[in-house]
Amino acid sequence: MTVNVFQGESLASKATATTKQGPDLSLLQTALGLKFKNPSLLQQALVHRSYLNEANLPALESNERLEFLGDAALGLIVSQKLCSDFPHLSEGELTQLRSSLIRWETLAQIAERLSLGDYLLLGRGERLTGGQQRPSNLASTFEAVVGAALMDSGLAKTRAFVLRCLKPELARLTAGKIALDSKSRLQQLVQTRWQTTPSYRTVAAEGPDHAKVFTVEAMVGDRALGLGQGRSKKEAETKAAQEALKTIESGEPTPCC
Repeated sequence: MTVNVFQGESLASKATATTKQGPDLSLLQTALGLKFKNPSLLQQALVHRSYLNEANLPALESNERLEFLGDAALGLIVSQKLCSDFPHLSEGELTQLRSSLIRWETLAQIAERLSLGDYLLLGRGERLTGGQQRPSNLASTFEAVVGAALMDSGLAKTRAFVLRCLKPELARLTAGKIALDSKSRLQQLVQTRWQTTPSYRTVAAEGPDHAKVFTVEAMVGDRALGLGQGRSKKEAETKAAQEALKTIESGEPTPCC
């Protein structure tokens, strides 16, 4: 008996015939750039738990275990890539960048580029309420596909697959178009241009203890590029970094060291 798991007339749904073993995944494997030795792993990665109650496939499992594995693999692969590409960043800054790359919004965008929603097996209710386009479903499915790739092909091929999928985001990150906080942005910019790190010098701390105002300068070498004030040193440093960025980005001469 043929189980009709697709609704609509998308290109992927036209090109993927459905069999007793689930959809034909050859087109998806081409899009992924992966050839699974065990295609059942890829099939499992596409099974949302809502589908299990309606499936005519008794041995089928949901993708949740693969999602768990893929989440861990993504963290490792992205962390290793960031440590390699940004040796000057602190642990906190690397954590911030990693979060921007593997948050569910980013993973959902990758899943959309791969048309994973067209292959996702959903229960009727989930499908009728837009589950194939729901970002949380797409992100989870991409994580599950990563887990399936790891189980099928090992870490090296999975790393190549993940970095290929993240190529646009990594390019934006290298170009400085993924937002960092002001202090991280300043550190990255200064280290790229002058191979040194900015520092912060407290030049004043005025007022009573319960309402003290700090004044801080953001320094590059022996030159102050920005001045900031705040009720804490952290706030003042952030504002000083913002002013320093404006100074650098304005093209004002900034001799260093």
